[in-house]
Amino acid sequence: MINFSMVDVKNITSTVARSNFAEADLENLADLIIETGGIVKPLVVKMTGVENYTVVDGHFEYYAAVRAREKNSRKGEMVNAFVVSSKVEDLVLKQVAVTESLVSTAQPSKTRDEKANKESSRIANLELRLEKQLNELKSEFSQERQRIDTKLKQIENQIPKQISPLDVFNNLSLSDLALRLRNAGFSEQQAVKVAESVEKERNKKKFEALSDVVERIKIKHGKKQIKGITSDRMVILLDTWSRTLSV
Repeated sequence: MINFSMVDVKNITSTVARSNFAEADLENLADLIIETGGIVKPLVVKMTGVENYTVVDGHFEYYAAVRAREKNSRKGEMVNAFVVSSKVEDLVLKQVAVTESLVSTAQPSKTRDEKANKESSRIANLELRLEKQLNELKSEFSQERQRIDTKLKQIENQIPKQISPLDVFNNLSLSDLALRLRNAGFSEQQAVKVAESVEKERNKKKFEALSDVVERIKIKHGKKQIKGITSDRMVILLDTWSRTLSV
């Protein structure tokens, strides 16, 4: 037999430990029980003595009702319950099992949707992390490329560049020209005299050809003016300069 009754919470016990349930969940349901004046899902209990009962189904609701009574003894004093006899206890438990099974199988799509949403969220987070890592790699690559370009320019600037022999006479400074002449076999005194003569002549007019250099460059030799660079010496200069990259 099954009877629906209002049972005093203090007369009910449970064979399931309260620690099996989260206190926060019990607290939440207890507040709702106080506000509504009862539980939506009645307990299923069996009588174990005069006015004494033990929970057959609804252990969570029972402990929530206990907590409601602790918080408000007047509103949480009684709880609605189905009182079953020992004869039908097993049948009631089977009915509860069938009901819970149907409830769990009635919501597969929701469970699949939740799993799908979690998977989509996980994939989205993974994509964001990968995109972040890719952007960081791009930034590092750009910085490294800029660093290499800067280093190459520095190295390039350190590499001596070839210039044409005519540019040597028209554009090099006096000291650089004198150094080139010494490297090509001129004595230090000759190199300085020729360089000074070159600077003096090009200030008047730029040299138009190497033959112009030979013709116009004169240096003092004693009281005489002689060619600073002969044709044969010019050939030696050209041969020497063609084998060096120094400016």
